[in-house]
Parts: sequence; structure tokens; C-alpha cells
Amino acid sequence: MKSLGNIRRAFAPWTDPSAKPFIAFKNVTKRFGDFTAVDDLSLNIYHREFFALLGASGCGKSTLLRMLAGFEQPTSGEIVLDGADMAGTPPYRRPVNMMFQSYALFPHMTVEKNIAFGLRQDGMSKDEMTDRVSQMLKLVKLEQFASRKPNQLSGGQRQRVALARSLAKRPKVLLLDEPLGALDKKLREETQFELMDLQQNLGLTFVVVTHDQEEAMTMADRIAVMSHGKVVQVATPAEIYEAPNSRFVADFIGDVNIFDGKVASSGNGTIEISIDSGFSVRVAAAETPSASSAVGFAIRPEKMRVGRTPPANASVNAARGELWDIAYLGDMTVFHVKLQSGKIVKASSLNAQRSVDDPFTYDQEVWVSFDENAGILLKD
Repeated sequence: MKSLGNIRRAFAPWTDPSAKPFIAFKNVTKRFGDFTAVDDLSLNIYHREFFALLGASGCGKSTLLRMLAGFEQPTSGEIVLDGADMAGTPPYRRPVNMMFQSYALFPHMTVEKNIAFGLRQDGMSKDEMTDRVSQMLKLVKLEQFASRKPNQLSGGQRQRVALARSLAKRPKVLLLDEPLGALDKKLREETQFELMDLQQNLGLTFVVVTHDQEEAMTMADRIAVMSHGKVVQVATPAEIYEAPNSRFVADFIGDVNIFDGKVASSGNGTIEISIDSGFSVRVAAAETPSASSAVGFAIRPEKMRVGRTPPANASVNAARGELWDIAYLGDMTVFHVKLQSGKIVKASSLNAQRSVDDPFTYDQEVWVSFDENAGILLKD
């Protein structure tokens, strides 16, 4: 029998041309007066996928989620869920449930009554409702807190009650709107993995809205990066991070150094770029821009090396500078290096050993260097 981890790694229905999406947004637009919150957006989400909508405030991600839930109606376009057009279907008749950032628990009700609320509204029998609530309490490990009220619980426990209530009606899709925003950092990280395991065990489709990049990268099978009501890129977390399709995505996801320059030469699957900051970059590239055309180059800090002496070949992918700032973070050290052009770049190094015999110091002259397959050519 495969472990959940192996199942998760093998899960990629979006790569199968014959796979049918479980949720389909088809040319969906949503306007509020003169403001366009979602702009002619098309997007497919698959059954049992943990999907994240990621973007800054005002990008349209929450509006998209609310339209799927039925709290807002599209100005134009279609939303199809499990083969059914959701047009005109009220929220309470959709096979979805939504967990809000505020949790929206009833303060005067106990934990078990909060979980049972939706079931009671649906007219479920008392015995069946008791069994279902018991299942949910066990699922979120809150059996001993059944008789407590929300003000007697921690933030993490309230989050679990809200999750249990959302799952009690066994929706086909669970929608989560910034679900972990109220939790502290350590609890938020723990809960991310709990949500992943829960989603795998239940076999449900989860759609989460978040502005937290780390949260999306940790939990999601795929991420849709949104900006100004449009989807800029849809891909797995690794693809989003390692192969951003634009300058916007490269800059939005994680830390990155971006350089501008012009194509100097190309050949053998590589391009040499004359960087405005005063050095040359050789980068592996499938496409070959024309000579002298303006291009961008992006490289993540962890892919840059910092050394006291120049590398063997300092004519490309290497630049001299001085240490401007040093931040020791325990597991890694982050360096800010001021190049001779005045541009400051960020490099990071994993602290694999407990001590450093010859540590770097401020204002020290150093070299930053990197391999030709470490960065990526930016299309725009």
C-alpha cells in the first residue's frame, strides 16, 4: 500500500490531457461598478487537488472564492463544479463549504453544538448527527473539548472547530479564506501539515486563498499567482519558484536578485548577457533572443556563492563587491553584497556546521558567483 506521501508526489492530473477538471472557471469576470475585480479569468482545478490562490490584497482571489461559494455572482462567464453550471445556485445548495478567516463560531454554543449547527439546519436525525459530530471531533482531535465554548479555547483549537464544522456536511469542495492568518508562526506551520494530511485522508478538493507565499508553497499541489484580477501563472510550487514565467512572478515569490542587460552572444544552448551592473552572465536558455535585445535575469539568493577570492573563471557569472550587511538566522546566513556598480544583491548560505572558524566581516571585499544553470532568463 502506498503511503500518503507517495500518493501526493504521484498526483498530477493536470498533466493528463484527458483529465476533466472538477472545478472550471470559464472566462469569468466580476465587476463592482467601474472596478473589475476578476477579469476574463479561466482556470481549472481537479478532484482531490489542494489548490492555492495566491496574491496581494485586491488581486481578486477572495472574490473568486466567494463566487465559487455562491456569495457573489459573476458579471459574465461560467463556473462549473463537478459537471454542473453553478449559475443561479444559492450557496446552501452548492456542494461546497467555506471556512472563514474569522472562524465565525457561535460564542454561546459549545464546540459540539457549533459543529452540529449546519447538520441541524439540514434536518439530520439526532442519532446520525451525534455520530457525525463525534467523527468530526475525533478527526480534529478535540474530543475532550466538546462541551467547551469558543472563549475557552486557544486560537488553534478554535481553528480546528471551524474546520470540523466546515467538514461536517461532507462537502465536495472545502474553501478556505486565509484560514491560518490568526495563528502564531509556530502553530501556523504545524497546522499547515495537519491540513495537508487531513485533505489527503478525506480525499476532498481544497481551495485556499492566501497572501502568505510560504503557506501556499507548503500546502498546495498547484498555485495560481494572481494580479489585478488575472491569473499570471499556474504551476506547482517548485515550478513557480524555479521557473517563473515573468518578472512579476519571479519578484513576487520568495527572495530574488533581478538584473537587466543586453544579449551579447548565444550558442550551444546558452546566452551571454552584458549586465548593466558591470559584469557578464552566461545562462542556459531554451529560447534565443536576438543580439543586443534587452533581457532580464533572475537568480535566487541561495544559488549565489560568496567567497573571499575570485572563482576560477571570473569573466562570467561572477562579480566583485563588499559585504554591506550580514544576518545570521541560525540555519542560514544572509549576505547583502554591494557590487562595484552600487547595486546590492542578496546571497544566502546554509550553516551546515556548528561553528565558523573564519567568519565574514562587514565591509570585507568578496566575490559573488553562480553556475550558468542557477538563474533564469526573464521574458518580460
